[in-house]
Amino acid sequence: MTNKLYYNSTYLTDWETCITETIAREDGLYVILEKTAYYPHGGGQPCDLGTIGDIPVLDVISEEDLVLHKLERLPDDLSVTCQIDWKRRFDHMQQHSGQHLLSAICLNLYQFMTLSFHLGEDYCTIDIEAPELSSKQLHSIEWEVNRQIYQNHSILSYFVTGEEASKLKLVKLPKVTENIRIVEIKDVEYNACGGTHVSSTGEIGIIKLLKAEKQKGNTRIYFKCGYRALEEFNSSLQIVGALSSKFNTGKDEIIDRIEKWENEQKQLQAEITLLKEKNDDYIVQELLAQQEGKLISKVFEDKSLKDLQSLANKLTAKSDVPVLLASSAENKVVFAQNGSAEVSCGAFFKEHLSTYNGKGGGSDKLAQAGFPTWGDALAFYEFVRS
Repeated sequence: MTNKLYYNSTYLTDWETCITETIAREDGLYVILEKTAYYPHGGGQPCDLGTIGDIPVLDVISEEDLVLHKLERLPDDLSVTCQIDWKRRFDHMQQHSGQHLLSAICLNLYQFMTLSFHLGEDYCTIDIEAPELSSKQLHSIEWEVNRQIYQNHSILSYFVTGEEASKLKLVKLPKVTENIRIVEIKDVEYNACGGTHVSSTGEIGIIKLLKAEKQKGNTRIYFKCGYRALEEFNSSLQIVGALSSKFNTGKDEIIDRIEKWENEQKQLQAEITLLKEKNDDYIVQELLAQQEGKLISKVFEDKSLKDLQSLANKLTAKSDVPVLLASSAENKVVFAQNGSAEVSCGAFFKEHLSTYNGKGGGSDKLAQAGFPTWGDALAFYEFVRS
């Protein structure tokens, strides 16, 4: 049985101990320590990392009463000095304590029970038993949870018996019946939990709710606590500052400037579309005038597949002759006819495309294909012309 120091103090980061067992598995090397402050994966919280005898700890897992530490290599000595990555540990403490407080406020304000918790590398989530959450409710929850942070409630952890636990107003009943670890936020809630926590709500710093979305009939709330929330604010402030500089305006006027810019872009796009239509009409007239034989064909350097299809439709509307168009910009070929020709465009492509490494298809009246290189596309184009 491993002596789990993280139950006694979550602020312990350096200690000396002995290796009691080494284990070699397919996925790597593990050691069991006589006593450890490394928190293993569990309860929605990731494990601690750090060093054992200056060797990086890669993973920490719990198996019954033992805690296994995965290492890059085994230490030379059985007596080792251990050191936890404090930045990571304190981050997890802020997020986990923040989750407890957030879940308590969701329950107290709206009777929304928390169903699950996930502590990710970038953000945290809780799934609450609510079909939806209004923006007003989200704002109320955020305001109240931060108000409770500033009350600086003490956060205590201790073990109780099953009988003692039955007398507490627990959020939900624990899976174990004896030696139950309680995390208490003074004057707020009692919760059965084995995770690491800060000593008071003030150390959570701040809780920022990012968004809420529906999740399998419930609602998932995304949030960040403490330093993560500060980094989120700084990142958002940088973006706002960049937009303010780009549009040469104050942050309060950015939305108005963006809307004005969007309207200008829509107007410009409408003008471009009109000019493009006129240009296409000119191209159609030019190709009809240059028609020789039983096929209208043309290679373009700057047309998209959509452009080729549009031109093909306009040409077949004015001529009974099949139309073959290609674009070197996208390595695309379009073949079209209005029903007067005996050939089926789609069937023709299906029969011959593979010879030229092309992929595509279509209907009797319109087919299109793409090629890995312009050489392949041009070879197919010349084959169809012939």
